[in-house]
Amino acid sequence: MSMISLAGIQRRVDSGDLSAEAAIAQACEAIDARDKTIGAFVCRPKTVRAADAGPLRGIAVGVKDIIDTSELPTEMGSSIYRGWQPRADAAVVMMLKQAGATIIGKTATTAFAANDPTATVNPHNHAHTPGASSSGSAAAVAAGMIPLALGTQTAGSVIRPASFCGVAAIKPSYRLLPTVGVKCFSWTLDTVGLFAASVRDVAQGLAAMTNRPELVVPQAVAAPRIGVVTQAFAGAPEASGAAALQQAARAAEQAGASVCELAMPQMVAEAWRIHPVVQDFEAHQSFAWEYRQNYDAMPPLLRGRLDESRDITPADYDAAVAVARRCFQRRRCAADALGAGRRP
Repeated sequence: MSMISLAGIQRRVDSGDLSAEAAIAQACEAIDARDKTIGAFVCRPKTVRAADAGPLRGIAVGVKDIIDTSELPTEMGSSIYRGWQPRADAAVVMMLKQAGATIIGKTATTAFAANDPTATVNPHNHAHTPGASSSGSAAAVAAGMIPLALGTQTAGSVIRPASFCGVAAIKPSYRLLPTVGVKCFSWTLDTVGLFAASVRDVAQGLAAMTNRPELVVPQAVAAPRIGVVTQAFAGAPEASGAAALQQAARAAEQAGASVCELAMPQMVAEAWRIHPVVQDFEAHQSFAWEYRQNYDAMPPLLRGRLDESRDITPADYDAAVAVARRCFQRRRCAADALGAGRRP
């Protein structure tokens, strides 16, 4: 099962070797053939057509089903929103359309991008999970159905399914991709991200939809420097996970990268500690209507999580946000020092 290269499609379409319509048709055929077993898509349009222009013409994109689409329902993995049809596209969907991409379907998400799992399977082992809430998007790319997909992350829902499914992804800097029209979990932490077959593919997709050509990966790049992050504050990893990380580090070294272990500064431990306070306090406000007016229909794991976090006070939240602000300020000072050639 080979993945589809976004950059490869772009080259073929630009050279005239492949029409944009044919590229979209190939993606439709791949979904028809493979999604019966993977379960990456929850909804697809009856007809699709390729755009006539734009850097992403011929690129079929899957959109996580908490992101509004004007031509397809947005059901958020929950019976509460069954059949819900937004009137407008989310900002990121319009960015894709303006760049010439074709929205080929909505991808499976855990209910409200939270804890309750989807029926999507990992394309590499159907007995394994595809990861977190952006499971459908990661699995669709990994299974070679589409070259690009949108996901979201509040805690780990882009980077984890990318890792589990073996695809490239980016969780960009906050607000590089707007969250307008995306179901909110935590307005402080929510981020829209991308999945594709390779780092170059992710970069070209992000550059095209944001109109930022400087994000494209150069054709020639120096051997990367890779930091293997240790975080004792989060507890010891499972033995198999630690072994897999070391195996990946050795493979990177053998491929020419320089690899070193990095211990995170104390501020990262502080941020890790207060993350659930910020996330769950804001979730109670984001899901106020669902939790109070549709309590019995709420997905059980998310409902239980909200039950357990009802006692977080505004004072707890304010203290957590203050820690987050201090961490951000220290990070920005460190980045400025590095940019000026000083040791942080």
